[in-house]
Amino acid sequence: MQKTNYQFEKRRREMEKKAKKEEKRRQHLEAARSPAATNTAAPAAPAEPAPDAGA
Repeated sequence: MQKTNYQFEKRRREMEKKAKKEEKRRQHLEAARSPAATNTAAPAAPAEPAPDAGA
């Protein structure tokens, strides 16, 4: 019977955790960027129709 390589298993688990953490970090950064761009674009849109309505 072959002996279990615990170091390999531990390293594999650590790499999986690191990859998962990195993916979450990327998603968080993407989410943080998207609403910021949306908030700056939203006030500009209502400002343009106001002069048309008055003319």
